[in-house]
Parts: sequence; structure tokens; C-alpha cells
Amino acid sequence: MSQREQALTANPITERTQVVAQGPAFLFGKPLGMILMNTAGLSEEKLNEALAQQSEKGGRLGELLVGLKAITEDELVKALAAQLDLPAIANITSDDIDPELVKRVPINFAKQSLLIPLKADGDYVAVAVADPLDTSMVDHARMLLGQDITLRVARAATITDAINNAYDRALNEAEQVVDEMEANDLQAVEQKLEETQDLLDTGDEAPIIRLVNSLLFRAAKERASDIHIEPMERELIVRFRVDGVLQEVIKPPRRYQNSIISRVKIMAQLNIAEKRLPQDGRIRIKLAGRDIDIRVSTIPTTHGERIVMRLLDKNATLLDLAEIGMSQEILTEVDQVIRRAHGIVLVTGPTGSGKTTTLYGALSRINTPDLNILTVEDPVEYQLKGIGQMAISPKIGLTFASGLRSFLRQDPDIIMVGEIRDKETAEIAIQASLTGHLVFSTVHTNDSAGAVTRLVEMGIEPFLVASSLTAILAQRLVRRVCGDCRVPYTPTDDELAKLGMSRERFKAFGGSTVYKAEGCVQCNQNGYRGRTGIYELLLVDDDVRQLVLKNIDSNTIKKKAMEKGMLTLLDDGARKVAAGETTIAEVLSVTQEDL
Repeated sequence: MSQREQALTANPITERTQVVAQGPAFLFGKPLGMILMNTAGLSEEKLNEALAQQSEKGGRLGELLVGLKAITEDELVKALAAQLDLPAIANITSDDIDPELVKRVPINFAKQSLLIPLKADGDYVAVAVADPLDTSMVDHARMLLGQDITLRVARAATITDAINNAYDRALNEAEQVVDEMEANDLQAVEQKLEETQDLLDTGDEAPIIRLVNSLLFRAAKERASDIHIEPMERELIVRFRVDGVLQEVIKPPRRYQNSIISRVKIMAQLNIAEKRLPQDGRIRIKLAGRDIDIRVSTIPTTHGERIVMRLLDKNATLLDLAEIGMSQEILTEVDQVIRRAHGIVLVTGPTGSGKTTTLYGALSRINTPDLNILTVEDPVEYQLKGIGQMAISPKIGLTFASGLRSFLRQDPDIIMVGEIRDKETAEIAIQASLTGHLVFSTVHTNDSAGAVTRLVEMGIEPFLVASSLTAILAQRLVRRVCGDCRVPYTPTDDELAKLGMSRERFKAFGGSTVYKAEGCVQCNQNGYRGRTGIYELLLVDDDVRQLVLKNIDSNTIKKKAMEKGMLTLLDDGARKVAAGETTIAEVLSVTQEDL
């Protein structure tokens, strides 16, 4: 048998594992590569590339194809299910899981094996797995459950979410802990929590520790970017920022305020005795199987210390530019810009608009072994293989400007500066671009043209701005309307006018029906789930360069770019509305300056 045939041949599942037949019979037992060519449109070129990698480095063929982006995880799951004649599962809800069966399987084994028991199916227990070919894992699961099992195939992420749901009491535990604390007089516990040593010595079942842990777990589970703990006159309010919007989570009694704040400060290695001055710290923990870096900030307020925690997921998957909502038209132009030999590419937008994610996406797109890429950031949010990354530390004099100046002695080809905040950083970035380096950075402006005037306002000469800038990308994040509860309707002319659209132009964008956000269990009654980007790309060509040299205002520069075909943030937002990805209200809420 040839090497290619061996790589394509499936490892049969053990006879001891009982399965439920499902899927096209003609695909059962066929080589995985052949199935994917039939069901997922896999090209022979990509298949051969994956086989070459497998021959060189080993690994599973399906995983290699997903890594090459030749197929999706969903397509792999369906192909494996068809190959082994097993059912494929798209979603796993709490109703699909028997809590009594879950108790028999340790959470660490479930997470490592990517396996979760579902419900009894006659004499067998149905078990969802990500890798049905791992026969050792199947045997261990059978022993733990004490019954024969039938397999179901699901995505790894689907199983991980189901595990977190099944083993997690955190969604309700915060309220349960507060009720428990209310039922018992914990004044003595509160007094102990004022002392660092007593709290550290307290067991993990201490109510305050359980309460804070449950809030952190719930925040990670709900994809919150920030946790706010806010003391008021008569109560303490905890809020999460999810998809850019704050929402209230719980209101613990005010008398537990000092205990909760002390616990967080101890986790962040802050001084719990100092309550008059702001403090900054960091917590590094593992939540729901994910490494989370939490930046903690405390400030004194009238009613006590206020804490905000920013959650950074160290395991977050780096998204490609095509996956963050960038249209093919803009993506093509951006791809050309980021492959130039020199110049400055700026990304603009308010805090939390995804600028850093876009820059990382651009760097990962051009990252090759023949390029020396260096970044100076505050802080380093993603780890990029093959790229030198440095975090600034103003306390010791390491700023964006000093870091950038040092980089120029490191023989870089491409430099990323987290943010241009002052004249010194801007001058060094411009000098780097003029001496043959490609520089990526961000500034805080409302639109793309505003970045030009911002640099001039910093004190940079217009001729330097004109000669160094190559492109400016403005962006915003809009919430995606929930696909499970969105309600279609035909927009009125007035609503389209607010988008800057006539009905004819809106139809030209591919839209006639739009959606309203309704709210359901899947989206936590918000009507939205997840976010996508809207973009405005200003290419600095000769015409724009002449306006910059004359120090013309940003509105004139923007109008000139629009005459040459530039789509504004509002235009790209209208495209997302027409595609059914978001709502008119959501786009208008982030593009008010374009109206």
C-alpha cells in the first residue's frame, strides 16, 4: 500500500464500542481524504499538502487539514461521523446531559479526553467525543461509567462548552453563596478577611472565596471582557461587560463589600491596608480550562474602593482578517498595503474597537521566517510565534518611544507600536518608515481622515505625514444579532435614511429584509451574540497627499476619498445590516459621527 493510501486509511473503531448507525452508507469505512473530497469540496492539492505534513511531522490528517484551513471543524466532524457510521452532534444543551452520569466522570479526565456522557440509551450510555478513534479514552470512559457506551461525534469546542456547563455551578453559585451568607451570620468571617494571612489560610470552601471564584468563572464563561465591582451608598453592584455592553449580574449585600474587595486585592497581590490611593495589579489563573490574565485596577470612591478587572484570554485564537468581518474588497486592499516595504499603516478607533486584534491579524498574515518583526505593546495580548514582542513599563522608563528607538538597532523589517500617544513616538515612527521600515500602529480618532489631523496636532510637519502614511483603517465593533431569535422585517425609508441609504442603494448592497434583536435563552435575552467589525479604509494616494501637504481639514480629505470610492463606516455597517449580521440600531449606535 502506498504512503498516500496508508495516510488516508481510517483506523477502525474497536469492536467493543457499540455505535448507532447513521450517515450515508456509501461513505462508511472510506478513507477520510476521499470523504472530505466528496462532502467538503477538499482539493487534491490541499490533501497532498496535508499528507506531506503528516509524513514529515506526524499527526491526524483531519487536524492538519483544519490547520491549513482547507476544511472547517464542522466538516471534519461530519466526515468522521460518516466514515465511522456514527451520529454527528451540532449542539449539546443541558437537557441532553444526565447530571448523575456526569458525576461518575472526573472533570479533568473529561477535559483532557474531550468527552462528556449524555444520557442512557437503552442498555448503553451515549457519550459525545471529539476523537472517536482514541480507543484508550473510550475504554476508560466505559470503566468510569460502569456501562457499555455508544459514541456521538462533536466539535472540540462544543464538548468543552458542554463540560463547562455540566460541571459548573457557577452560573447560579454567586446567588447561592450570597443566600448562604445571608442565612448565616458571618461577621466573624468578615473580620478575618481584613487580615491577609487569615484569608490565605482559609480553605477553598470559604464563602467569600467561592463567591469571587464563581464571579470570575461566570465572567469567563459569558465571554465578558471586564468585571466591575462598584460600591454604592446602600449596595454593592457587580457588572460584566459582554460584547461591549455592561450588564448587571448580582448585588451582594453592602456589608460584604470589604471582604470581596480584600479577596480580589489579595489575588492581585495588592496592599489591602491601602484604601486611599489607586492601585494596579494582575491575576493569572486558569478558568474553564483557559489561561486568563486579569488586569486589576482599584480606585477610592465616596462609598469605598471600586474595582475593575480586565480579562485577557491567553488561549484566544488569533483571528485572520477575513474572520473579523472585513469584506473581500477591503481585505484585498489591506493585503496589498501590509506587504509594502515601508511606510506607516494606522488603525484608528475608540478603546475596545478591536484595533489590536486587527494589527495582530495583519502581522500573522505576513509573518514569514525571512522577516524580522518586532512589537512594543501595552500589554502583550497575544503570543505570536516567530515575532519579538515587548511590553512597555513606564515605571522603569520603558515607553513606546524608548522601545521603538531601541527596536531600530535590532535590524527590523516590520515594527508594530501599540499606540502613538505623543509627538516623540510619532516622530520616531515616521523616521523609521522613511528609512525603509514598515510600521503598524494605532491612534484614537473617530474616522480614518481624522488620523491625519491628529498627527499634525501632535506637532508633526504635514510634509512628513504625507510622505510616510500609506493607509489608515478606521473600525468599530458591532454586535451580531442572535441567529436563534432575530425577527425579520422590511425597513422603512426613514430607517434607511438614517443609514445614509436610499432603498435602491440598499438593495444594491444585497438587502431588502433586515432583522430586529428580540432576545432568547441562547443570547441571555440580549438579542445579540458575539461581535463583528465594520471598516473604513483610506488609501493615501497622490490626491490625498496633496491635501495633507496643504494642511487641509479632515472633512475635506474624507470627501475626496469618498469621491474616489472609499466606503465609510456607515456604508460598511449598512452592508452588515443587509447581510443580516447586525441591526440598524446597532450600526447607528457606533457611527454617530458619520451622520
